[in-house]
Amino acid sequence: MKASRIVVFGVAAIAALLLAFVVRGLVSGKGSKQASASQVAVAAVQVPTVKVLVAARDLKPGERLAEADLTWMEWPEASLTAAYTTDGEVTVPLPPEEETKVETKVKTAAKKAGEVAEKAMAPTKGMEGYLNGVVREEITKNEPITDRKIVRADEGGFMAVMLEPGKRAMAVPISAENAAAGFILPGDRVDIMVSREIPSTNGGRNQYIVEPVLRNIKVLAIDQNIQAAADQAAVVGATATLELAPEDGQALALARSQGSLSLMLRSYADVGAASGRVNSQDTQTATNTVRVFRNGQASEVTVAR
Repeated sequence: MKASRIVVFGVAAIAALLLAFVVRGLVSGKGSKQASASQVAVAAVQVPTVKVLVAARDLKPGERLAEADLTWMEWPEASLTAAYTTDGEVTVPLPPEEETKVETKVKTAAKKAGEVAEKAMAPTKGMEGYLNGVVREEITKNEPITDRKIVRADEGGFMAVMLEPGKRAMAVPISAENAAAGFILPGDRVDIMVSREIPSTNGGRNQYIVEPVLRNIKVLAIDQNIQAAADQAAVVGATATLELAPEDGQALALARSQGSLSLMLRSYADVGAASGRVNSQDTQTATNTVRVFRNGQASEVTVAR
């Protein structure tokens, strides 16, 4: 038997024992007295309630939702709107007669025991659609969760929420050879280089140069994966979606049209460095010529540094 089922059965047994003591105390004790006027007044103001999904804490735009960020709260049924997410069950208070009070206690204890068991078996039931979603607008604690303020993980517009203000998303083709063998994951930072061929002007062999284009660029996704699985050390995809400033996107598009791109994974210790285009002032414009021998033939290859 699975451990989770053993826990559920144990909770149910404890709840049943507590329920028996509650019923016994109400029936054999002094529960035969009529409800006082104050009790009747309190019961008169009770209204049907429904459990509504609310924020368990203050949520800021761009935050990703986890189970601990959401909780259920009793909400007056008359105040519900179609935008709220509920558990679908309505709790209606009963009249305050003594027999009814016993029934209410019994039903309440039974309901709580059932809720505990259900929580143990399916802790995220009813909130699955919002888990891993991104907050679009600020949500205060105990405020109902609505689709207007949350972008679900399976909805359009999700990537737009992930972008920092003023940034753009741009995809570039990658492979295991030019993306660190798949060890570049969503959330990592990379430098981008372009290797291109320069036609010879004197009838000799064409030259090849490698130039840095961008540095310290954040990877938003590999293909459609915005995060790697917990047990994934590498992700091999066909495209990488990058977070860029508009002018950096123009530089990247130009570099891509001139040659093939390569992504170099940055160390976590270097992510605080400047991000964006690599200007000519940042790198030496002089080039080095390297002689490469292939199949017994020598060729000159120019590389930038």
